[in-house]
Amino acid sequence: MRCAALPHLEARRSCQENSCYRPHTHDAFSIGIIEEGTSVFAGQLHGRVRLEPGDVIVIAAGHVHQCNPEDGAWRYQMIHMDQEWAVRLAATGRATDLFSGVSVLRRPDLHLRSSAWADLIFEGRSAARIAAGFQELMEELGGAAPEFSVTGGTDRVLLDRLRPVLDRLRDAGSNPSLDELAALAGLTTYELVRAVKRATGLAPLAWRQNARIQRARRLLRAGHPIAETAYELGFADQSHFHRVFRAHVAASPGAYRA
Repeated sequence: MRCAALPHLEARRSCQENSCYRPHTHDAFSIGIIEEGTSVFAGQLHGRVRLEPGDVIVIAAGHVHQCNPEDGAWRYQMIHMDQEWAVRLAATGRATDLFSGVSVLRRPDLHLRSSAWADLIFEGRSAARIAAGFQELMEELGGAAPEFSVTGGTDRVLLDRLRPVLDRLRDAGSNPSLDELAALAGLTTYELVRAVKRATGLAPLAWRQNARIQRARRLLRAGHPIAETAYELGFADQSHFHRVFRAHVAASPGAYRA
């Protein structure tokens, strides 16, 4: 659901039984709250991390990750929000590190506080109340020692070199060839794949799919019809769009747009 008071804030309560997520990123700051079952988180943490009921996971925008149930049903809440908004409200000395990496927090009181803040969103409370609750929550999350964490900076020089490649991947109507992309960056195809993965965490075509799904989410949130969204983003048909969208979001375009 989208928050009526704060349109850039999106919350979801979900239950999954099958592996569904591909490696992906969000263009938003995200807080996950594990309610039931266990799952395996893979990404920029060291190795694979087992998430347990009561865990809170905080993911800064742009960090590649995937999380799938380990065995049986997995129930969780996920809140996404504009990272600039989050930073303005809560980038104090205690919370700063949360905006540059991934942290898993394993304390019952933090789970309770995170769930209570999520309730404010689902209950349709005012923007001021939700924002105040977020500030309080981030102060507590930022002051806690994480069970697992990783922070990472961005290689701006490498990203600048790859900018023509990423622009082409994002805007092309069909998948560009690796040879074409390598020529844009003055690299061999092998060097290109390694460079894109080092800069973004994803291989070139996986980055393209992720970027298209991020844009699809923005279009669907703005009320664009599903068929028009699929066509605008260059998908062969709605069925293909549905499969790729579900693999990144774990929800169909129709369910997401509702």
